[in-house]
Amino acid sequence: MTIKIANGAGFLGDNIDAPRLLVESAQVDYLTLEYLAELTMSILARQREKNPEAGYAVDFLDVLKSLLPALKAQPQLKIVTNAGGVNPLACTAAVGKILHAAGLSETQIGVITGDNLLPRLDELRAVGCDFKNLDTGQPLEEISQSVVSANAYLGAQPIAETLAGGARIVITGRVADASLTVGPAMHQLQRRWDDWNFLAGISVAGHLIECGAQVTGGLYRHWQNLDLANVGYPIAEINDDGSCVITKPSGTGGAVNRNTVIEQLVYEIGDPAHYLTPDVDVDFTTIEVDQAGTDRVIVCGATGRPAPTSYKVSLAYQAGFIANGQLLVYGADCIAKAQACGKMILQRVERANFKLQETLIECLGTGDGVPVHGSGVKESARKEVLLRVSVRDDCRDAVERFTKEFAPLITSGPPGVAGYATGRPQVRPVFAYWPTLVPKTFVTPTVCIKAAGKWNAIR
Repeated sequence: MTIKIANGAGFLGDNIDAPRLLVESAQVDYLTLEYLAELTMSILARQREKNPEAGYAVDFLDVLKSLLPALKAQPQLKIVTNAGGVNPLACTAAVGKILHAAGLSETQIGVITGDNLLPRLDELRAVGCDFKNLDTGQPLEEISQSVVSANAYLGAQPIAETLAGGARIVITGRVADASLTVGPAMHQLQRRWDDWNFLAGISVAGHLIECGAQVTGGLYRHWQNLDLANVGYPIAEINDDGSCVITKPSGTGGAVNRNTVIEQLVYEIGDPAHYLTPDVDVDFTTIEVDQAGTDRVIVCGATGRPAPTSYKVSLAYQAGFIANGQLLVYGADCIAKAQACGKMILQRVERANFKLQETLIECLGTGDGVPVHGSGVKESARKEVLLRVSVRDDCRDAVERFTKEFAPLITSGPPGVAGYATGRPQVRPVFAYWPTLVPKTFVTPTVCIKAAGKWNAIR
């Protein structure tokens, strides 16, 4: 038995037409949509602070509207997404309204909650969860008053449970990216949750398609030969032995070859012998990758061990404020002028009695943006550079003052400065990442399944 699981989004902000184009050009059993990253969770948490009905990936609502014809024409098609962000219930209610208005009131929608640990931090710390920083060993007490989000990376079991309960659309909060694929595969292929090699194989499939077009030609080193304007998004054809074929819809741009697959395979994996997910500990060193035809690559041989006993937690805290501004500086001495302008800005902020904690002056176009890959153009040959000055400080007033020092360069700086008509830089809060763990015994995922018409009634 083989099932087809496609992924039409690799992050919040991905191509909004990709999911529709994918299901219009290929028949699949499941469409996954992956929207969340650590920074995204922080942004969504701030949105919910301002509006209790916000905090989820609103892009999904537009995507869902575009998918309504496919949902009506393809009865086998199911959707699994983490678009719920930090507010899965609000997302589900909004989805229910769209389906109800489209005449799909009987469509079963399942929502998974339980990943949000923010309201429980004090309770969990009281019973022994120290939430120490995995990178530094620091205790959470040092930043506990500034925490804005804390979410456990749930696994695939609640997704499989929701599908088994009859849900056609599954909406989650924070789950491990690969689990969006693992859940449907485990439900459909009916394997044991301690079949570690099988779980390893389908986790690799999920990892390969989780970033959308990255496995079908996006970021590929030989991109010049590809049609990326019409890049096809990935499909994993998962076999009941845990192997898979990575492909894409015929007639679409991009490419699926051994190199595009391997480049994605080693993306964000840490130790290749221990790729840890909530579902399994995967050994990537046993994997075999072979071309199986045009735009078809077979991946097999992954081996697995028992899953970790803890969930990874994505915790974010506010760490002051940031702003950055840019100016175009031109002329034969543009680099020297740009550097001088940057120093002037910071000197004037200090003159106003603000000592900024962190500052950075960059001359983009000289190699400052990617220092190890300078362009190699001689300074005398440069006619323009882009000056970018960035600052961070715990004091918002200090950063606000910084934003007011760009425009004065119009008449009080050197000649050859442009780009100031865009207005003052924006002051933004900084969200710092705090990687940590929580024992699985302290987290209980919750599943709720209702018809779209009933979710529609929720306010």
